[in-house]
Amino acid sequence: MKQDLRVMKTQESLRNALLTLLKTKALDSISVAELCRLAKVNRGTFYSHYKDVHGVFKHYLEVIVEDFKKAYEEPYYRTGFRIQYIRPEMIKIFDHVNRYKSFYQIIFHQKIPMMYYYLLFDTVRKFMYESLENNHINPELEVQMDYLISYQANAILGLIMEWNRQDYATPTEELSKQLITILSINSPFRNKE
Repeated sequence: MKQDLRVMKTQESLRNALLTLLKTKALDSISVAELCRLAKVNRGTFYSHYKDVHGVFKHYLEVIVEDFKKAYEEPYYRTGFRIQYIRPEMIKIFDHVNRYKSFYQIIFHQKIPMMYYYLLFDTVRKFMYESLENNHINPELEVQMDYLISYQANAILGLIMEWNRQDYATPTEELSKQLITILSINSPFRNKE
């Protein structure tokens, strides 16, 4: 179903205003009034879409995570979860981060509370868990899935965080090559041939 263009523009205005405010304020201290003022959206319109400011953040996070999930899963699905067949051009995670760079700049900013990182981490960890079935892990390994998934989620978020620290200077193609190299080092996701 196609979404109304006015609704899309309203949501985009609210997201952009929220990102601007999050650069200087914690989510809990942002009022609906100041968000609406900055977004140039009246409060009645706001409340027809969201219950509170947290709702705007949650909705935006859902949009970002859905896109992240697609970007994360694409190379695995294209290769049947065989990492040794993933090529750098198949990796889309860094393209995703470029699309939502302003969000990631806030999440990974040193002055921003860690709760945002944990919210992202828990969400990424959940979809990683869902996308990996036990048969994609080398059965000879005795690894607990919770630890493995947490390790993987922190690893990919760590790469993105480092890229953010370097002000996104490294081209996405180079990062994709780096990720392939890192993944090929003793990966428990490698299938035996």
